[in-house]
Amino acid sequence: MTLDIGMLGYRFMGKAHANALDRLPMFFPEAPAVNKDVLVGRDEDALADAADQFGFDRTATDWRDIVDEVDVFYNLGPNHVHAEPSIAALEAGTPTFCEKPLAPTLDTAEEMAEAAADAGVPAGAAFNYRFVPAIQYAKGLIDDGTLGEIHHFRGQYLQDWLVDPDAPWSWRNDAEMAGSGALGDLGSHTVDLARFLLGDAAGEITDVSGHLQTFTEERPVEGSDETHPVTVDDAYSAQVSFDSGAMGTLEASRVANGHKNAHTIEIEGSKGAIKFDLERLNELQVLTEGDRGFQQVLITDEDDPYVDHWWPPGHVIGWEHTFVHENYEFLSAVADGGEQEPSFADGLAAQRVLDAIERSDERGERISL
Repeated sequence: MTLDIGMLGYRFMGKAHANALDRLPMFFPEAPAVNKDVLVGRDEDALADAADQFGFDRTATDWRDIVDEVDVFYNLGPNHVHAEPSIAALEAGTPTFCEKPLAPTLDTAEEMAEAAADAGVPAGAAFNYRFVPAIQYAKGLIDDGTLGEIHHFRGQYLQDWLVDPDAPWSWRNDAEMAGSGALGDLGSHTVDLARFLLGDAAGEITDVSGHLQTFTEERPVEGSDETHPVTVDDAYSAQVSFDSGAMGTLEASRVANGHKNAHTIEIEGSKGAIKFDLERLNELQVLTEGDRGFQQVLITDEDDPYVDHWWPPGHVIGWEHTFVHENYEFLSAVADGGEQEPSFADGLAAQRVLDAIERSDERGERISL
């Protein structure tokens, strides 16, 4: 069985997923065979170049022409393009994979999740950090009770690419297209990891108190003398509570000077704790009952999650490998008719938390979910 892939979007995420598809047959030979059938975009010249570079058979400038022709549809476009093509693909019975956050608004995310539930085919949400071996290892420690009763969750995602007020405006700075700024772009990852890691141990997030801040109100338009207003947040922070009574602190910024892609997770329980940093993604700091301090564990042994597909112990993997693992799980669900996690339902659950954080900031009050 060979799955014909249709992919909307050919920039950052398009390249990441095209690379992942190429790695699968070499390192995950049990994965379904795929054919990179059609690449979709608006700029015909740039699209043709990308299709040639990524190895797609053909191109299309209108997703409507292909969503019912392909076996799997990848929606890797900007946030405001997530809903209509994804819903159309699902209504055609085509398994669909969509970038995060699921949608710019909660209402739209609800429509997408409803379409996925009605379609009855795998619908994947692109939270690739679930597939870091160290994160999978951490979840195993939490689920088997090594950390005991969970007390604290801390999640930070810090970048600095918008520190310069003269950095050019893009769709990511526009509320109509992006929905939110650091909150949706980065915070969606942190919220999903909180749900993934603590869902069984501490339950769902029940209420939030949020704060959003925009530091640069307008940015120059590249190639012109004009500026456009920035209508999303540059940074957010939130205090959250979980079903169990555990408490959490969430934070993200795109103006955190000195940080490139620092997604850090800390979880403390009654018996132990873990610390993770995406910039050192092969490592997990672990404290277990009776330890005097954290031990740094290198998650590269053959029996660590996914690692048996890669290199000998100590030969580290990188950020791009998370997409290989993600695509392996999603495409296997498509081929086997199984359930996909994270799903559109998971994307919606994360969106509900993001929406509550934003409403909390607007109202100046704590919001219950």
